[in-house]
Amino acid sequence: MGAMRVLLLAAALLALACSHGASASDPSLLQDFCVADKTSQVRVNGLVCKDAKDVVVEDFFFSGLHVAGNTSNKQGAVVTPVNVAQVGGLNTLGISLARIDYAPSGLNPPHTHPRSTEILTVLEGCLEVGFVTSNPENKHFTKVLNKGDVFVFPKGLVHYQFNKGATNAVAVAALSSQNPGVITIANAVFGGKPSIPYDVIAKAFQVEKNTVDFIQVSVFCVWKC
Repeated sequence: MGAMRVLLLAAALLALACSHGASASDPSLLQDFCVADKTSQVRVNGLVCKDAKDVVVEDFFFSGLHVAGNTSNKQGAVVTPVNVAQVGGLNTLGISLARIDYAPSGLNPPHTHPRSTEILTVLEGCLEVGFVTSNPENKHFTKVLNKGDVFVFPKGLVHYQFNKGATNAVAVAALSSQNPGVITIANAVFGGKPSIPYDVIAKAFQVEKNTVDFIQVSVFCVWKC
């Protein structure tokens, strides 16, 4: 009976571990591949599969990640994504990646990926990175990364990267979703359409209405001007 209890306990723990693993990324695929049919009007949790006979090798291919992104914007950073929108063959596979380029003092501003954990590798330069845990602790984990260093941002947590160096920096991020999504905090809070009411934001941030107005205009210009 003792051995049976141990076996049952081990089986239960394995099932629990597997269930947690299954929820860590996109749902598992049930066939070799499910190349996204971007012409379909059907809406599902993901994208409809293209007919297998219409699948071609280019559905699994992307070119251009070696090309530096244009960082001539107010943040001084740009992301080149490689997710299911660029590579239809990523549909149902639960992975994607991105290249991030940073000018000196360039910032990938505080943001979250609601559907993905991220692992970042610095290819060139020096980055200060960090993330903040959820309420109530809101603990800030931060570290300076150099070429070849790797850092993990847990799923859904607010995180950022800032180029601390005097030269351009480059990083590659791998993500545990075919479509991780991005919520830039400033853009979401101050750039909503229609806007979040002034009094709501002013009370949340404990600032005056004119301060909210100034930030909303500034955020609009950062992303739209």
